[in-house]
Amino acid sequence: MLFGQKIRKSTPPQKKQDRLPFTLSDVPSEVSCDLKENEKNIKRVFEKCSDFILRPFHINGEIQALLICIDGLVNHQLVDEIILKPPMYDAPPKGEGGSGEFAQERIPASQVKNTGDFKKVTEAVLYGEAAIFVEGKTDVTLVDVKGWTMRAIEEPETQTVIRGPREGFNENIRTGTAMLRKRLRTPRLKMESLNIGDISHTSVVLTYIDGIVHESLVQEVRDRLNRITIDGVMDSGYIEEMIEDAPYSPFPTIYNTERPDIVAANLLEGRVAVLVDNTPFALVMPANFWNSVSVNEDYYERFWMATVVRWIRYLGVAATMFLPGLYVSIVTFHQEMLPTSLLLSIASAREGVPFPVIIEVLLMEITFEGLREAGLRLPRQVGQAVSIVGALVIGQAAVQAGIVSAPLVIVVSITGIASFTIPDYSAGLAVRFLRFPLIFAAGTAGLYGLTLGVLFILLHVCGLRSFGVPYFSPVAPLTVSNLKDVWIRVPWWSMRRRPTQPGSKNPVRIPAGQMPKPPKNPGGKS
Repeated sequence: MLFGQKIRKSTPPQKKQDRLPFTLSDVPSEVSCDLKENEKNIKRVFEKCSDFILRPFHINGEIQALLICIDGLVNHQLVDEIILKPPMYDAPPKGEGGSGEFAQERIPASQVKNTGDFKKVTEAVLYGEAAIFVEGKTDVTLVDVKGWTMRAIEEPETQTVIRGPREGFNENIRTGTAMLRKRLRTPRLKMESLNIGDISHTSVVLTYIDGIVHESLVQEVRDRLNRITIDGVMDSGYIEEMIEDAPYSPFPTIYNTERPDIVAANLLEGRVAVLVDNTPFALVMPANFWNSVSVNEDYYERFWMATVVRWIRYLGVAATMFLPGLYVSIVTFHQEMLPTSLLLSIASAREGVPFPVIIEVLLMEITFEGLREAGLRLPRQVGQAVSIVGALVIGQAAVQAGIVSAPLVIVVSITGIASFTIPDYSAGLAVRFLRFPLIFAAGTAGLYGLTLGVLFILLHVCGLRSFGVPYFSPVAPLTVSNLKDVWIRVPWWSMRRRPTQPGSKNPVRIPAGQMPKPPKNPGGKS
């Protein structure tokens, strides 16, 4: 009320009903024989699409036709040479009829097909194919002329090797399938295609080796993929979270890799892989904990050296997870476990530190993780320098300022170095994350709390499953025949049978008698 008068609220003018967004249901499902009607419908579908190309032309100078494609998804040279040039300039063959004969006889392309479904035409154009509408014909000719720009095949940065193949997947799914075909040249390598994403329509390929993999595993993966309902898929991580067995567990129950040799080796063991378009990372299932600690180079080097390096990685996993908590528990509750000289050295180093040991450890561990993340996200030229120099400078400054002790800096440094020995990034994240609850448990109840935390982690890991396969197999449950590739890596001629846990139907992969034998007459003497 203003000056005793009631203010009358003005009502906004009624707006006209907004036009609903266009959908494919607004166009007829079948292609019309009227070219003008088809042109009108196709323009409605690709309204406000600046990269849409619509090219009218004539066949043999008489029949009207219409070419549609998406700029950037097609190879313009192929469009000009194999689609537009033959019907416009070359002499027609005798007895030429409809568009079906036109597709087979006049277009020099390997992948040519016809369809009368308007929605299939739209989907094909969005996948990089060119569509040809012909006046008076209800079938549309689709020509595969994909030509988008893609990254060259390069060595994966996340899984480098000294000895082994140097090529990895790129973002093109057909390049990935071809790299698998190059390694497994058999028609038993099956590849099932499907699209996921209501808007993105991302191409996904389910691949396995028929006769080795168990059908129930393939069917389970197929069912989980078909159950996914999402608007778009930008990376294989989307699919991984939608189909994994334990989404709340820190441990990854699906193995991801960008190396085709690793995928091929897992397929030969009876596993299933999923390739996703627009990402170089493939998914392999079922997975177990030991896959995350082993690398493909273990099978390219001699077996005894691969075993030694594998044990170094196991020690790295143990140090990453348990060393900070062990330091907190001993220094806080169990000083009697240390030698007197070492205890006096640690006590003198911590004399001026104002924080309890647990706060001191958490402060340094969080700082180290922040430096690691900064080194990953910064430009490559400065990222490594920032992470290394930052750790040295901050550690030295913290010791001189009396905020942390020198022994703790050594413990945190050893923990950080040990974490780099874990080859799988996802498993490394889980191990690095779990050391913080163990630090709290050790700071609360000493070695008793640390032991309870370790038992809880072991119970959790032993209870996990990946597509029906125990995550900690073949250790829990124990399968003695499969331990030859867990704690040690036996020679190839001793790994005669495939792992039994994935349920392989063809367990024998190497016949007996493959052990190398020295010559009976050394030096060629008779």
